[in-house]
Amino acid sequence: MIPGLLMAIAAGSLVGLQNIFNSKVNERAGSWATTALVLGMGFAASLTIGFILEGKRIFTLQNMQPWYWISGMIGVGVVICLVQGVKRLGPTYAILIVLTSQLVLALLFDSLGLLGLDKVPFTFNKLLGVLAIVGGVIVFKIGGGRKFQKSVVQRK
Repeated sequence: MIPGLLMAIAAGSLVGLQNIFNSKVNERAGSWATTALVLGMGFAASLTIGFILEGKRIFTLQNMQPWYWISGMIGVGVVICLVQGVKRLGPTYAILIVLTSQLVLALLFDSLGLLGLDKVPFTFNKLLGVLAIVGGVIVFKIGGGRKFQKSVVQRK
Protein backbone atom coordinates (compact mmCIF):
# COMPACT_ATOMS: atom_id res chain seq x y z
CA MET A 1 0.00 0.00 0.00
CA ILE A 2 2.83 2.43 0.81
CA PRO A 3 4.34 2.22 -2.71
CA GLY A 4 0.90 2.98 -4.17
CA LEU A 5 0.48 5.99 -1.89
CA LEU A 6 3.93 7.28 -2.79
CA MET A 7 3.26 6.88 -6.51
CA ALA A 8 -0.10 8.67 -6.18
CA ILE A 9 1.58 11.54 -4.31
CA ALA A 10 4.28 11.71 -6.98
CA ALA A 11 1.65 11.71 -9.74
CA GLY A 12 -0.25 14.56 -8.12
CA SER A 13 2.93 16.54 -7.65
CA LEU A 14 3.98 15.96 -11.25
CA VAL A 15 0.56 17.00 -12.57
CA GLY A 16 0.77 20.22 -10.57
CA LEU A 17 4.28 20.88 -11.85
CA GLN A 18 3.30 20.05 -15.42
CA ASN A 19 0.40 22.50 -15.27
CA ILE A 20 2.75 25.31 -14.28
CA PHE A 21 5.06 24.50 -17.20
CA ASN A 22 2.09 24.12 -19.58
CA SER A 23 0.67 27.51 -18.60
CA LYS A 24 4.04 29.17 -19.23
CA VAL A 25 4.37 27.51 -22.64
CA ASN A 26 0.77 28.48 -23.43
CA GLU A 27 1.57 32.16 -22.76
CA ARG A 28 4.02 32.11 -25.66
CA ALA A 29 2.79 29.37 -27.98
CA GLY A 30 -1.00 29.02 -27.63
CA SER A 31 -3.12 26.08 -26.50
CA TRP A 32 -2.81 23.83 -29.53
CA ALA A 33 0.95 24.25 -29.83
CA THR A 34 1.26 23.61 -26.08
CA THR A 35 -0.83 20.44 -26.40
CA ALA A 36 1.17 19.19 -29.37
CA LEU A 37 4.44 19.92 -27.57
CA VAL A 38 3.36 18.30 -24.28
CA LEU A 39 1.92 15.17 -25.85
CA GLY A 40 4.66 14.94 -28.50
CA MET A 41 7.43 15.14 -25.91
CA GLY A 42 5.54 12.68 -23.72
CA PHE A 43 5.29 10.29 -26.67
CA ALA A 44 9.01 10.59 -27.42
CA ALA A 45 9.95 10.08 -23.75
CA SER A 46 7.58 7.12 -23.34
CA LEU A 47 8.79 5.47 -26.52
CA THR A 48 12.46 5.93 -25.60
CA ILE A 49 12.09 4.71 -22.02
CA GLY A 50 9.83 1.87 -23.18
CA PHE A 51 12.42 0.66 -25.67
CA ILE A 52 15.14 0.84 -23.02
CA LEU A 53 13.13 -1.06 -20.40
CA GLU A 54 10.99 -3.41 -22.51
CA GLY A 55 12.56 -3.58 -25.96
CA LYS A 56 10.20 -4.70 -28.72
CA ARG A 57 7.70 -5.96 -26.14
CA ILE A 58 6.52 -2.35 -25.87
CA PHE A 59 4.38 -3.01 -28.96
CA THR A 60 2.76 -6.20 -27.62
CA LEU A 61 -0.82 -5.09 -27.02
CA GLN A 62 -2.87 -8.16 -26.19
CA ASN A 63 -6.58 -8.37 -25.41
CA MET A 64 -7.13 -4.66 -25.88
CA GLN A 65 -10.61 -3.35 -26.51
CA PRO A 66 -10.71 -1.18 -29.66
CA TRP A 67 -12.20 1.78 -27.80
CA TYR A 68 -9.14 1.93 -25.53
CA TRP A 69 -7.27 3.44 -28.47
CA ILE A 70 -9.06 6.78 -28.00
CA SER A 71 -7.12 7.39 -24.79
CA GLY A 72 -4.63 9.62 -26.61
CA MET A 73 -7.46 11.76 -27.96
CA ILE A 74 -8.80 12.09 -24.42
CA GLY A 75 -5.30 13.28 -23.45
CA VAL A 76 -5.62 16.11 -25.97
CA GLY A 77 -8.82 17.21 -24.25
CA VAL A 78 -7.16 16.96 -20.84
CA VAL A 79 -4.23 19.18 -21.79
CA ILE A 80 -6.36 21.76 -23.65
CA CYS A 81 -8.89 22.00 -20.82
CA LEU A 82 -6.23 22.16 -18.10
CA VAL A 83 -4.26 24.87 -19.89
CA GLN A 84 -7.40 26.94 -20.44
CA GLY A 85 -8.66 26.32 -16.88
CA VAL A 86 -5.35 27.43 -15.36
CA LYS A 87 -5.27 30.46 -17.66
CA ARG A 88 -8.78 31.56 -16.67
CA LEU A 89 -8.93 30.51 -13.00
CA GLY A 90 -5.34 30.32 -11.81
CA PRO A 91 -3.51 27.10 -10.96
CA THR A 92 -4.86 26.40 -7.47
CA TYR A 93 -8.54 26.92 -8.17
CA ALA A 94 -8.37 25.12 -11.53
CA ILE A 95 -6.61 22.09 -10.05
CA LEU A 96 -9.06 21.97 -7.13
CA ILE A 97 -11.93 21.75 -9.58
CA VAL A 98 -10.10 19.26 -11.83
CA LEU A 99 -9.31 16.94 -8.91
CA THR A 100 -12.84 17.20 -7.54
CA SER A 101 -14.42 16.36 -10.88
CA GLN A 102 -11.90 13.55 -11.34
CA LEU A 103 -12.83 12.11 -7.95
CA VAL A 104 -16.58 12.37 -8.61
CA LEU A 105 -16.23 10.66 -12.00
CA ALA A 106 -13.94 7.95 -10.58
CA LEU A 107 -16.46 7.26 -7.80
CA LEU A 108 -19.27 7.05 -10.34
CA PHE A 109 -17.34 4.72 -12.66
CA ASP A 110 -16.19 2.54 -9.72
CA SER A 111 -19.67 2.34 -8.22
CA LEU A 112 -21.30 1.43 -11.52
CA GLY A 113 -18.46 -0.78 -12.75
CA LEU A 114 -18.22 1.13 -16.03
CA LEU A 115 -15.58 0.63 -18.73
CA GLY A 116 -14.60 -2.79 -17.42
CA LEU A 117 -13.81 -1.66 -13.86
CA ASP A 118 -14.59 -3.94 -10.95
CA LYS A 119 -17.76 -2.71 -9.31
CA VAL A 120 -17.03 -1.14 -5.91
CA PRO A 121 -19.97 -0.67 -3.56
CA PHE A 122 -21.09 2.93 -3.11
CA THR A 123 -21.19 3.85 0.58
CA PHE A 124 -22.31 6.82 2.63
CA ASN A 125 -18.69 7.38 3.73
CA LYS A 126 -17.60 7.77 0.10
CA LEU A 127 -20.38 10.25 -0.54
CA LEU A 128 -19.42 12.14 2.61
CA GLY A 129 -15.78 12.28 1.47
CA VAL A 130 -16.72 13.70 -1.92
CA LEU A 131 -19.07 16.23 -0.34
CA ALA A 132 -16.30 17.31 2.06
CA ILE A 133 -13.99 17.95 -0.89
CA VAL A 134 -16.70 19.86 -2.77
CA GLY A 135 -17.28 21.85 0.42
CA GLY A 136 -13.55 22.61 0.54
CA VAL A 137 -13.66 23.99 -3.00
CA ILE A 138 -16.61 26.19 -2.05
CA VAL A 139 -14.82 27.43 1.09
CA PHE A 140 -11.72 28.15 -1.00
CA LYS A 141 -13.80 30.14 -3.50
CA ILE A 142 -15.78 32.06 -0.88
CA GLY A 143 -12.72 32.53 1.34
CA GLY A 144 -11.01 34.86 -1.11
CA GLY A 145 -8.91 32.39 -3.10
CA ARG A 146 -9.85 34.22 -6.30
CA LYS A 147 -9.00 37.63 -4.83
CA PHE A 148 -5.53 36.36 -3.91
CA GLN A 149 -5.01 35.04 -7.43
CA LYS A 150 -6.08 38.37 -8.93
CA SER A 151 -3.69 40.29 -6.69
CA VAL A 152 -0.82 38.04 -7.81
CA VAL A 153 -1.69 38.66 -11.47
CA GLN A 154 -1.89 42.44 -10.90
CA ARG A 155 1.64 42.51 -9.45
CA LYS A 156 3.15 41.12 -12.67
